[in-house]
Amino acid sequence: MAPVLQIIKESQQQHGLRHGDFQRYRGYCSRRQRRLRKTLNFKMGNRHKFTGKKVTEDLLTDNRYLLLILMDAERAWSYAMQLKQEANTEPRKRFHLLSRLRKAVKHAEELERLCESNRVDAKTKLEAQAYTAYLSGMLRFEHQEWKAAIEAFNKCKTIYEKLASAFTEEQAVLYSQRVEEISPNIRYCAYNIGDQSAINELMQMRLRSGGTEGLLAEKLEALITQTRAKQAATMSEVEWRGRTVPVKIDKVRIFLLGLADNEAAIAQAESEETKERLFESMLSECRDAIQAVREELKPDQKQRDYSLEGESGKVSNLQYLHSYLTYIKLSTAIKRNENMAKGLQKALLQQQPDDDSKRSPRPQDLIRLYDIILQNLVELLQLPGLEEDRAFQRELGLKTLVYKAYRCFFIAQSYVLVKKWSEALVLYDRVLKYANEVSSDSGAFKSSLKDLPDMQELITQVKSEKCSLQAAAILDASDFHQTETSSQVKDNKPLVERFETFCLDPSLVTKQASLVHFPPVFQPIPCKPLFFDLALNHVAFPPLEDKLEQKTKSGLTGYIKGIFGFRS
Repeated sequence: MAPVLQIIKESQQQHGLRHGDFQRYRGYCSRRQRRLRKTLNFKMGNRHKFTGKKVTEDLLTDNRYLLLILMDAERAWSYAMQLKQEANTEPRKRFHLLSRLRKAVKHAEELERLCESNRVDAKTKLEAQAYTAYLSGMLRFEHQEWKAAIEAFNKCKTIYEKLASAFTEEQAVLYSQRVEEISPNIRYCAYNIGDQSAINELMQMRLRSGGTEGLLAEKLEALITQTRAKQAATMSEVEWRGRTVPVKIDKVRIFLLGLADNEAAIAQAESEETKERLFESMLSECRDAIQAVREELKPDQKQRDYSLEGESGKVSNLQYLHSYLTYIKLSTAIKRNENMAKGLQKALLQQQPDDDSKRSPRPQDLIRLYDIILQNLVELLQLPGLEEDRAFQRELGLKTLVYKAYRCFFIAQSYVLVKKWSEALVLYDRVLKYANEVSSDSGAFKSSLKDLPDMQELITQVKSEKCSLQAAAILDASDFHQTETSSQVKDNKPLVERFETFCLDPSLVTKQASLVHFPPVFQPIPCKPLFFDLALNHVAFPPLEDKLEQKTKSGLTGYIKGIFGFRS
């Protein structure tokens, strides 16, 4: 029989669990089990009567009988996980969830018992024991029997670690992944037993992964919130921009206590996806804290407390706290967008020109990000309580110049792509203007601007881009003339028709030089003149009256004379 864990993982990844669809995976387990029973002729009676059959050791000559038991356990487990998702809105389904987990453990124990036979190899025996320990640990975990759960998880972890060390690196990957999956469960059980140091490890696991998934997700989030709530009881005030503000709202206290941990986790995150998840989580928590402060800022209370007694021009403590939280939210949004901009810049530099498999990044995408950053800076300038803070205003002004410089730079890049050289050159000059202003005025704000992009690097890049732009413009102009000339030569125009255009035509020094058209092309010329006889219209015929009179006088007598020849 193939390794148990490999069979499980491949089936799960191919039939729904890649997207968390436990119902689809349960249906797959049922269909596969039906196919196995039909193939093995191991049917439970007929359509009219059920006759139960059990897999015994005598049937283990065919490994597919063990697969029957494994699919039974997987079907029960997947149904339990489906019910766990639905139990968030329907708590009664939790009882059904526990029933299905018990069923899964029962089938896993049956699999382990059958694997004790001499017909099963040692590796399959160990995998069956680890699988049973894993399902048993999950059942104890749901029952909150922490000691039994940690014993089962530790047994599972030990077996998989031994298997990982006994095989090649490719085969050990699955076992190592399973060990990483159950490690947070072990630490959570240890914390509930009484190990207070486990909470720190759990928080680090959560921050490194950018969130939790699976069985431990909700409980770990609740545990971290509970721990921070205990620490928040000792937090009474916060200091920002030289002013101390009391913090009385529990949700705000919890958020401010976890702020440093979240920022440290973002700085230590290895992948961009993890950073993005952490940024989103932090922004979500910040929005919840701001909403809690807004609920306290009733319209009448806001009007009454807006000006402090004896200190006109200053906002109330609650309003100042709201400004502080808004500052954190906007600053985090700026950092997130800046991180996204860095990723797009790397992709823009590394993209292949002939790669059409997916949409490649464009300078327009970066322009949009810097537009959002500049809008966030405008909102920061409008925060209540900071109107008279000149240092704050000056610092934001310098940051605005920095991001304006980068925005202009990528607008120029977009113009370069469409060969608008003059517009791009003007924008590069604007970038240098912004960068020089920042360099000249940033002396007193070096500490606050150290996290921003390096302006000297931008200046160097702009200067090199300007040289490249000028060269590209010259080459583009020469390419235009060369294209025009080559087209004229390609049309076989003779030399006599292209005296105005210089072109190195090698054919002119050969015997087939095209100098003139020969034979010459026929040209239309006027025909011989036509003469029309117009005098006929003016010619007068002679009178014929005398002839007509003689013919009249002749009559019958003249006719007879003419017959007989007597004409006079």
